[in-house]
Amino acid sequence: MSDVTNYWQTIAAHAKAENRPFFSLAPMEAVTNAIFRRVVAKAAAPDVFFTEFTNAISVTHPKAKFTVQGRLYVAPEEAHMPVVQLWGNQPEAFEAAAADVKTRGYEAIDLNMGCPDSTVIKNHGGSDLIRNPEDAAAVIAAAKTAGLPVSVKTRLGYSRLDEWPDWLRFLLEQDIPLLTVHLRTKKEMSRVGAHYELIDDIVKLRDEVAPHTLLQLNGDIDNYQDGCALAAAHPGVDGIMIGRGIFTSPFAFEHTPQEHSVKELLGLLNYQLDLYDDFAERFDTQRFASLKRFFKIYVRNQPHAAELRNAMMETHSTDEVRQLLADSPLTK
Repeated sequence: MSDVTNYWQTIAAHAKAENRPFFSLAPMEAVTNAIFRRVVAKAAAPDVFFTEFTNAISVTHPKAKFTVQGRLYVAPEEAHMPVVQLWGNQPEAFEAAAADVKTRGYEAIDLNMGCPDSTVIKNHGGSDLIRNPEDAAAVIAAAKTAGLPVSVKTRLGYSRLDEWPDWLRFLLEQDIPLLTVHLRTKKEMSRVGAHYELIDDIVKLRDEVAPHTLLQLNGDIDNYQDGCALAAAHPGVDGIMIGRGIFTSPFAFEHTPQEHSVKELLGLLNYQLDLYDDFAERFDTQRFASLKRFFKIYVRNQPHAAELRNAMMETHSTDEVRQLLADSPLTK
């Protein structure tokens, strides 16, 4: 077994020794940067973190490479390197980007072949690769040239659900150590439930085509307990990826559910505010508005929560948020 395969096999083996699937936090735009990864790690860490998705061209482009420094930044106190996720369709860009991220210390690369964003698709990345498998194969091969393990995250199809057998078979034939499947098509976005009814068939296909490839599932999984139950119901599933579930609770990866006080939740928010200030000073790329999507994670289901949250949405700085927290009845 090669070192390239060993990366994911080691993670899977550790989880299997505890009789569970491995867990990861999904790569999310303006969410899974070095700020929020540390917040989640402080609350309850998954086995694997991913970066925000990054355009492969921008990693080494002479004009764009400086704008992605924040996306690729890994804080010294992060316990493990995240997996870097890249998107695009130009093999030469992936070859250059893969070599670059290796020098930064990244140990694994994931390729985004499922993003439904119209801008990404217009630039022939994300789920557009489902319609262009020749490009998908080319960028996988190019990314592999750096000698790092190259995994793929995708959807079941582009327009139709019945695309999944041919598309996933194609990806499994590319000799990748991990395939992550968001259990919806691009067209479905998140408007329908994840297609759990297909899981056993997907496992069967994986076992037939590439039994060495680990299978990770994504879609409608809110927490560790849900993920464990899903994997137990479908033997052969190796990993669980949680995305939007983290906005339900920062403790989504907690193995044993606990009650968390308002003080604890707001403590995490203050921690995120401090990390944000430090990050913004380092890279000058953060925009305060991006913080507002996180407020609902910490301020919900409590007396006066809606009032406080609405007031926080009107703020313009972290200091204003801190003052609201200090004055709120929730903190008394």
